[in-house]
Amino acid sequence: MDDAPAHILIVDDDAGIRMLLEKFLQRHGYRVSSAASAEDARRRMAELQFDLLVLDIMLPGESGLDLARALRKDGQHVPILILTARGEPPQRVEGLQLGVEDYMPKPFEPEELLLRLGNILRHRNAPPPPPDAVRFGDFLFVCESGLLTKGKKRIALTSSERDMLRRFAAHPGKIISRTELLGEGSAGAPRSERVIDVQINRLRRKIEHDPKEPLLLQTVRGAGYILHMDPSPPDASAAS
Repeated sequence: MDDAPAHILIVDDDAGIRMLLEKFLQRHGYRVSSAASAEDARRRMAELQFDLLVLDIMLPGESGLDLARALRKDGQHVPILILTARGEPPQRVEGLQLGVEDYMPKPFEPEELLLRLGNILRHRNAPPPPPDAVRFGDFLFVCESGLLTKGKKRIALTSSERDMLRRFAAHPGKIISRTELLGEGSAGAPRSERVIDVQINRLRRKIEHDPKEPLLLQTVRGAGYILHMDPSPPDASAAS
């Protein structure tokens, strides 16, 4: 993940609020730019990439909600926190229906705004949840239950093999190193990388036509292992 600080664009026609938020957020490690209108915000967004918008509803000319609506219509999914003195529920509902991540009425405590911005950015940067099920070759693996099937036949797995398949499923198409696969054994007992190689070989005997010439679960020399999965996730209910 990029360690550069998040870049936030504040869009508010109140120069005092813009200055206050710029200084406050900069003190907490963010990069901050500001705009006094929707038109100004569009110009800045054409020049720079932002990680989050703090957007006032009451702007001169085009309103903040209109700007948010236009951005979502154009396929721009930058997170937005609506900041406004008008806190009627219908406006909050309208903003959330547009795909706005959060809504905060004025007056506000800067510390609360800081927490809300941090929550939005953490959610945006969090890895996607693993799929319900993955398919590789003739096999279907249901992640939550740890059920592996080939057609209607169930394949018996050890708990370590289920954990290993879940790890591959969470990172489709990615090379998983021995260190990442290592984790911990039962009761937190540490395991050696040799144990991983043994478990990989045992799993290959269950899923490969020829375990000595694996096509599904392959070794990437010096890097780890990769499980070649079908690109589109299957319906997990098919295995129940």
